[in-house]
Amino acid sequence: MLDTLITSKTRLKLLIKFFVSASNQSHLRGLADEFQESTNAIRKELNQLSEAGYLEKTTAKNKILYRANTKHSLFEPLQKLIHTYLGIDDIVDNILHQAGDIQEVSLIGDYAEGIDSGKIDVLILGENLNQAYLLLLADKVGKKLQKSIILHTSEIPGKHRIILYSVK
Repeated sequence: MLDTLITSKTRLKLLIKFFVSASNQSHLRGLADEFQESTNAIRKELNQLSEAGYLEKTTAKNKILYRANTKHSLFEPLQKLIHTYLGIDDIVDNILHQAGDIQEVSLIGDYAEGIDSGKIDVLILGENLNQAYLLLLADKVGKKLQKSIILHTSEIPGKHRIILYSVK
């Protein structure tokens, strides 16, 4: 759906990466490795998004770090669009209301890497989790989004994750 509006796959990956969570930041080479694309393709999109004001740049240890510009007037609408595109809003809202004592909800796997593979891995940490409800919810939201939702309820070492909700 969003990929028909934003035809550059690299730009879409970058928007997902930076707008799924305002705390995400990265540098050119890291993004090129993560997306397995050329640094030139990434640089071109980063420059365009920065010039338009959607991304801000900072320098740390001889690297230019990029992150979403949370002060941009379109930050919240863009973040909402990305969350809707990924189905995050439905998942998080429903999980928090009825799934138990939730400590954290995170994206892991492809979506945490900014890749829309059709499979959404969600890590849910907490106590007294209602497993039956979570599986039912995953199936329901998956059908609605036409994506496969895989739930994880224990830490997965070494997996990059984007925290969507945390009580910490």
